[in-house]
Amino acid sequence: MTTIKKEVTLKSIALMTGVDSEAKVCPSQTKGIRFHFGEKVIAADVDNVVSTEHCTVIGDDTIKIMLIEHFMAACAICQIDSLDVYLSHFELPILGGGSKEWVNAFQNAGIESCDKKIFTVKEPLYYLNGKTHLVVLPAKDLNVTYSVNFKHKDLKNRWVSLDTKNIDEIAQARTFGYLNELEMLQKAGYARGAKIENTLGLTDDGYTCELNSEFEPIKHKILDLIGDFYLAGCNIFNLHVQIIVKEAGHSVHIIAAKEIKYKLTLEE
Repeated sequence: MTTIKKEVTLKSIALMTGVDSEAKVCPSQTKGIRFHFGEKVIAADVDNVVSTEHCTVIGDDTIKIMLIEHFMAACAICQIDSLDVYLSHFELPILGGGSKEWVNAFQNAGIESCDKKIFTVKEPLYYLNGKTHLVVLPAKDLNVTYSVNFKHKDLKNRWVSLDTKNIDEIAQARTFGYLNELEMLQKAGYARGAKIENTLGLTDDGYTCELNSEFEPIKHKILDLIGDFYLAGCNIFNLHVQIIVKEAGHSVHIIAAKEIKYKLTLEE
C-alpha cells in the first residue's frame, strides 16, 4: 500500500462543465482510491464506470465523478494506490490538461516507499472491432504502442510508443480536440472549460499553440490508457506485457481493463 505523506489541494476550472473545481487529496491507510463529494463516496474501480463519453466517469445511483483518468494516471506514475480525494465539484479540475501537476503535487508531498511487484498475463487478450484494436500480449518487459488516424497532417496513421525513460512527456501531454468542433461540443454541454492553457486545439494546418513534445495528442491517448487501466488496479508500469492499441478511446480502454482485471498473474 502506498500513499502520500501529507495532504495536497489543487484547483482550477473543470474541462467539461466549466465550473471552478477543487480537489483535496489526503493520505490514507486504507487501500484504494476513493472520491468524496458531499456525503457520497465512490471507489476508483473499473466496475464503477458509468460513462466513457468524452471522458471517464465513475458513479452509482447517488454520485457521478467525471474526468478521473488524468488523476488516475498520475497515481499510476507515482505508484500510489491509497488516497481519499475530497471534491468541491463532481468533475475534477483539469489543471494543465494532463497529469503533470498531479505528479508534481504528489512528489512534493512525499510518497511512501513501496515494494514494486511485476505482473503479466499468461494468455493474449484481444479486443477487435473493425479498425479498432486493443491487444495485450505476454512479454519479457513493458512495451506500449498506440496508433491514431486523425484528420490532421501530423496524425494520420501515426504510431507512438511509451518511453518509460521520459514519462514527463506522457504526464504533460494535454487533452486535445478539433478546434472546429469546439462550438458544437460546448452547445452539447461539453468542453465548456476548454482554454488554450489546458487544451491543445487541432487546426487544419497545425495547432492552436506550441506542442509540449512531438506527437503530443498521441501521448495523451497513452496517458488516458494508463489512467483507465489503473481503475482495474492494473498499473501499466508494473506489467511485463506488450500492449498494442489502434484507433481506440476510453470505451475500449475500459472494456479491456475489465477483462485484464481478472487475468493478471504475479510474475515468478
